[in-house]
Amino acid sequence: MDAQQDLSIGLDIGSISVNVVVLSGDQIVLDEYIRHNGRPVEKTAAVLARILEQYPQSAVRRVAVTGSGGKIVARRTGAAFVNEVAAAARAAGKLYPRARTVIDIGGEDSKLVLVSAEGSIRDFSMNANCAAGTGSFLDEQAGRLGYTIEQFAEEGLKSEMPPRVAGRCSVFAKSDMIHLQQIATPDYDIIAGLAYAMARNFKSSLGRGDDLSTPILFQGGVAANRCLVRAFKDVLGVPDEQFIIPEHYTSMGAIGAVLVAAELDQGTDFEGVDGLLDYISEVRSTGRTLEALGFHPGAESRHHVGEPEGVPADAPQKIPAYLGIDVGSVSTNVVALDESGVCLVKSYLPTAGRPIEAVREGLSEVWERVGPRLDVRGVGTTGSGRYLTGDLVGADTVRNEITAQARGAAALDPEVDTIFEIGGQDSKFISLEDGVVVDFAMNYVCAAGTGSFLEEQAEKLEINIKGEFAELALQCEHPVRLGERCTVFMQSDLLSHQQNGAAVPELVSGLAYSIVQNYLNRVVGHRRIGSKIFFQGGTAANRAVVAAFEKITGRPVTVPRHHDVTGAIGAALLAQEHMESEGLAESTFRGFQLAEREYRVETFECHGCPNNCEIRKVIMEGEAPLFYGSRCDKYNLKTKKNDERELPNLFEMRAKLLEADYCTPPKKMARGKIGMPRALFQ
Repeated sequence: MDAQQDLSIGLDIGSISVNVVVLSGDQIVLDEYIRHNGRPVEKTAAVLARILEQYPQSAVRRVAVTGSGGKIVARRTGAAFVNEVAAAARAAGKLYPRARTVIDIGGEDSKLVLVSAEGSIRDFSMNANCAAGTGSFLDEQAGRLGYTIEQFAEEGLKSEMPPRVAGRCSVFAKSDMIHLQQIATPDYDIIAGLAYAMARNFKSSLGRGDDLSTPILFQGGVAANRCLVRAFKDVLGVPDEQFIIPEHYTSMGAIGAVLVAAELDQGTDFEGVDGLLDYISEVRSTGRTLEALGFHPGAESRHHVGEPEGVPADAPQKIPAYLGIDVGSVSTNVVALDESGVCLVKSYLPTAGRPIEAVREGLSEVWERVGPRLDVRGVGTTGSGRYLTGDLVGADTVRNEITAQARGAAALDPEVDTIFEIGGQDSKFISLEDGVVVDFAMNYVCAAGTGSFLEEQAEKLEINIKGEFAELALQCEHPVRLGERCTVFMQSDLLSHQQNGAAVPELVSGLAYSIVQNYLNRVVGHRRIGSKIFFQGGTAANRAVVAAFEKITGRPVTVPRHHDVTGAIGAALLAQEHMESEGLAESTFRGFQLAEREYRVETFECHGCPNNCEIRKVIMEGEAPLFYGSRCDKYNLKTKKNDERELPNLFEMRAKLLEADYCTPPKKMARGKIGMPRALFQ
């Protein structure tokens, strides 16, 4: 048979691209990588139509598809569908039989496949619904820095000392990038830091921290990124000759699909592209929408009600007051309450990766507005920066965010039994009984259910998150169904809906639903939601999100007037209770003049665990140094020493003894060596 009459077509249809190969026998005669811009089926139909113009359908013996979008195409064309892990392993076994590990990173997924000497799959792992460790993560960061992905890769190669950047979530990485830019870190160092973060994240999550068998095959679209290739080699500790980038690195899945289908004698019933065109027409005509957003009756009496901040007309010239400071990843809030809990003044400022500056600015603002009239009797701090801030300002009490948020809500309404709290990069669920916390949950390394999720998407749609977002969402009658998606992956969904004719209000109202669905499913889960719900945090200012909460839960939701600073209010109330219960007459507060004191910051890397956190040491003349930046409390918590004796670290001693060689070599035993897992060293 003529080779040109024995063609096989392989398609790898992913979240970002369609990768196609045409094989004539064992020879690859066509290899293309095409971005589908959120329309995978349409692009696949166009690609197949173009191939069939070049080669008659009668010449096509076999068609096989793989990838996240492959099943629909296989069903509508008669092609064989092949699992993407099996496809990756088979292509590696055929083209690179020495490879023992396959790292495949595409636009929205990444996978690790361990291959045996016989070519079978020993083990595999894939990423979850998160962009961390995928090509989309890099695309997003390149856009933020104003580079094309090609420029991004080349620029990163200039770096010699990459800084540490969050690699778990694109939104959290943005915060690290902003901070690095504020301290004049060159773009090439930030880019390299992102590449190394991605490599470390891959090794720890998919590789589970193990050493990978070599040779390693590195494939997928990101294999073109030389900066990332360098980072993976360094992080995995693999020499150049053991780290292989295939010639057809974007299409290994498509090649593998054809090989697997051929071995199973499948994919020979190809019916052309008419079925795909019918499917596209069906999807466009049916569409999927949600119910229009709306509020429960009586919204005016529940939303943003209460007394505004301000000094009461009958207040004395010198007002006994309590300060609350809440330092989060996105905002820093400072409030002053009088003895009856009235909010005298509040300051809501962006943290911008510089918590000390934000606290100093917040204290300055409070001082300028009412400071001379305040007699500060107590200070409480909360939030992720509570320990640093507590040391800095001389706080009387330092409390966690859950306790502070709950105390602030209970003070506003003792009957509250549920708190939804959504901030810039974190979100919390708190369940209360009689004002006492009985259950809580927080988001973990994902921004999909946080305020940053909406900010990112509003920025992409070129609308103002304040006011305009809610106005557009609430006027929409048919919100699109977006579901739960990572912040980065949502962009491709939005693009797909736009190309299918969705208007901006339909997208925006769909996003309001999406953040609530993400929050309820990822944070709240199966926990009980009560009947008296408070919605707190900066995101509560968005009326569209409030409406989505009321629509999905079927319950009225209360938004307190000071929803954006309830954590700081709770910290101030806890400080008041602490001072009164302990009978303390004088606060340890160092005064509002703190804003004028000079300080300097030094950095060092902690090697106490594999995280290797970059610690910032704050030095102020005449004061003990302060530390922040660690993922644990090693530098945050102070311990009291009863004497000056230097006690040995017994855990460290035990580890050294267990890992050290024996003084005398063990006798040779007939039954061989016995290994003991470290987990059993107790």
